[in-house]
Amino acid sequence: MALEVKPGDRIITTPITWIATAAAGVTLGAEVDFVDIDPLTYNLDPAQLEATLTPRTKAILPVHLYGQCCDMDAILSIAQRHGVPVVEDACHAVGGEYKGRKAGSMGATGCFSFHEQKNISTLGEGGMVVTNDASVFERIALYRSHCTRVYGRSTKYCSLDESRFPMGQRFWWQDFDDCGYNFRMTDIQGAVVVVQLRKLDAFNQRRIENAAYLSSGLQDVPGITLPTVSSGCKHVFHLFPIQIHAEKFGRTRDEFIHAMFFEKGIKAGTHYTPLHYATAFQKRGFRKGQFPIAERVGDIMATLPINPRQSREALDYLIESTRSLRRS
Repeated sequence: MALEVKPGDRIITTPITWIATAAAGVTLGAEVDFVDIDPLTYNLDPAQLEATLTPRTKAILPVHLYGQCCDMDAILSIAQRHGVPVVEDACHAVGGEYKGRKAGSMGATGCFSFHEQKNISTLGEGGMVVTNDASVFERIALYRSHCTRVYGRSTKYCSLDESRFPMGQRFWWQDFDDCGYNFRMTDIQGAVVVVQLRKLDAFNQRRIENAAYLSSGLQDVPGITLPTVSSGCKHVFHLFPIQIHAEKFGRTRDEFIHAMFFEKGIKAGTHYTPLHYATAFQKRGFRKGQFPIAERVGDIMATLPINPRQSREALDYLIESTRSLRRS
């Protein structure tokens, strides 16, 4: 909304993401164009981005999937050439870095989730948008709080222009620029995330260490492809993605996830079924076969649980369970 995406516009994102990324544009009446993924990082492939741009493209939404940043130099270069703003979906990557720059700090805006499963959380739900553009900031601040303006300074509302609305004795007067929403977090949630932010670097370091331990323990298992960390990236491992190659592992990805849960008590995930498989996008004209790398990865990808509280015993059990499910 802050970038004024509207009906008739188009946005670009990856098909391997949670639906919220694409829905941000669709719910404003825009259409989505997907770009296939890089087979090593699983992030949007910038080599395929430029061909997808149209004169109606109003935003590019790269997703820093699993905790690793996209190739932002390439994406930003293309976006700047075409005058299209970049909205970073950094929900998996709070604290992650790309060539010394923080995830979410490189585009026109950066979006973060404080859902309970993310690297930091706010008692269940919440989120944050960051920007260094004052006009974008004001539009975000307006639409998150009913587009309300009041006299003076407020943490809840934006300020009235007294040259247009002289206050006189009406210090209580309010005006509304448009019809907006209530997207405010509670003060309690905000207080929690402030404390969580102080712990973020330590939490992420534990995730990085746990990921290294998992990689070491699984590196010689036939039929498993471990995550790749790109040069110059600080991968903060919101999730630990592995590929299950049935011909060598002896089980399909679906069989692996089922056995992990019902035989080992471990809930592995998929993260994500390609979005263009979903009814929401099938009825918008997308079909299987359009994004072959995303489809191949989506069919064989499993995500193992990882968090900063995992003990060495828990990590060993996760490694042993994964190894034991291979059928030789």
